[in-house]
Amino acid sequence: MTDDAPDAQRRRLLIATTSAVGGLGLVAGSVPFVCALRPSRSAEVAAAPVEVDLQALREGEQLTVQWRGQPVCVLRRSAADQAQLLTDEAGLADPLSKESLQPPYVDPRLRSRRPDIFVVTAICTHLGCIPSLDTATTNQGYLCPCHGSRFDLAGRVYRDQPAPLNLAVPPYHFKGENLVVIGSDGEGIT
Repeated sequence: MTDDAPDAQRRRLLIATTSAVGGLGLVAGSVPFVCALRPSRSAEVAAAPVEVDLQALREGEQLTVQWRGQPVCVLRRSAADQAQLLTDEAGLADPLSKESLQPPYVDPRLRSRRPDIFVVTAICTHLGCIPSLDTATTNQGYLCPCHGSRFDLAGRVYRDQPAPLNLAVPPYHFKGENLVVIGSDGEGIT
């Protein structure tokens, strides 16, 4: 019986050592896989919030910036534009923006935090084309060049258009009177 005790003890030592080395190998082997799941530096930069200076933006003018690889337009609306948005709702498909993608803190009719500044992702909800600001017609708003979908100056789609939904409003907040931060609602939510 005493001859088996050293073999059992040696067996336990070998099992413990093999298990420890195997566990360390598993951890060391999984580190590259876990690191590969993290976004690259360029992806982190592309998803970072974007600050837009509004100081030089006059009424009727628009700036376009990139956020998450998508064009985002920032438009300064006049008081007349704002009033028209609140009265001309009869021809809109979703005038109260009930079906639209937008943060809960924006006014559903003007689709903005501030009536004079409109922030919108400029990607048509039909097939992903990039609508442009159309101020040449009496029915001012956005026009999609691919299939002709029309949107008002709040990004709301008119009835009987190819686009099924209003243009999306990204999360954003104001950091002072003339600085808007796109990609963050100011409370840490992106």
